[in-house]
Amino acid sequence: MASHGVRRFKPVEKTPEERQQELQKIDGYKSLERLVSDKVAQQEYTVDTLKEISDLLSRNPEYYTVWNYRRQVLRHQFSDAGDSADEESSKKVAELIKNDLIFLMPLLRSFPKCYWIWNYRLWLLDEARRLLPLAMSRQFWQEELVLVGKMLTLDSRNFHGWGYRRLVVETLKQLGTPAESANMTQKEFEYAKKMIGANLSNFSAWHYRTKLIQRLLEEQTASDEERRKMLDDELVLIHQALIDPYDQSLWFYHQNLMCVFDPAVASRTMAPNLSTSERLRYLRNEIEAIQDMLDGAEDCKYIYQALIECTLLVSKVAGQLSREDREQILSWLSELKQLDPLRKQRWLDFEKALPSA
Repeated sequence: MASHGVRRFKPVEKTPEERQQELQKIDGYKSLERLVSDKVAQQEYTVDTLKEISDLLSRNPEYYTVWNYRRQVLRHQFSDAGDSADEESSKKVAELIKNDLIFLMPLLRSFPKCYWIWNYRLWLLDEARRLLPLAMSRQFWQEELVLVGKMLTLDSRNFHGWGYRRLVVETLKQLGTPAESANMTQKEFEYAKKMIGANLSNFSAWHYRTKLIQRLLEEQTASDEERRKMLDDELVLIHQALIDPYDQSLWFYHQNLMCVFDPAVASRTMAPNLSTSERLRYLRNEIEAIQDMLDGAEDCKYIYQALIECTLLVSKVAGQLSREDREQILSWLSELKQLDPLRKQRWLDFEKALPSA
């Protein structure tokens, strides 16, 4: 028998010795689980209890209740360290946090998509922020930024990693001065561009860039001229990337850029104060550039979709759909029905809903 083209094989029968070993592992796990639960219930927040919790989590990091046990033990140890205003007690708390962060590393390598590990790691870092002097706390978060950078180097399209990076950066900005915060936004902007350069299909990096642009312009109190310059630069960047028009992630970013010319949402974009004539000029230039992409890529449906979207934006800005533009859209829809037969009904419905010229 086969499923999804993959042949099924009968599982290999385990020997009696292997089954016995498996049962022993299960019994050992259950015994350890009972031991840890009993100790925590009796508030035995000792070093031995922490070691047993570590053993249990190493066997099963998805057991979220045990992560809560670990928090209870660590909070007790933080309390025993004394007043964090005292330098010596701060060092003790910092050492406890550092050791726990180190404990998590092999677990992260083995289970990189286990949410409970990452949640607990963030809890530790928040405890550093709560309990330690600013300089010590900031050092922990800076080291975390280095760690997430290494993680994204290994898997640059891991959207969990990108989300984690955004959180770390936001916290570092809160812990820094306004000047340090602005400098960090600029550095992250450059980082996103570097990651895009390494892999044009990195949708997470493109998405991150959209968030950074707005923040960068706001922090720099950018003028309309500077905002227009940013828009021009982004259009150049995406056109250079679209040398491969079959990459859907690039078109998502292009679609986001086109929102600048949509009167309904323009006020929330990087260039909110363009005049109607400027929007129309940009859109006509864009349509011309996208049509040039058809040369040698006549079978790329994303090009036709972008042409339709841009032409409809022209009608939205101008206040009406011209006869010529309507005929052109119908022509592109005809191509899409051929290229994308699975969505033929969608294109037929789109065609019916098209306003008359």
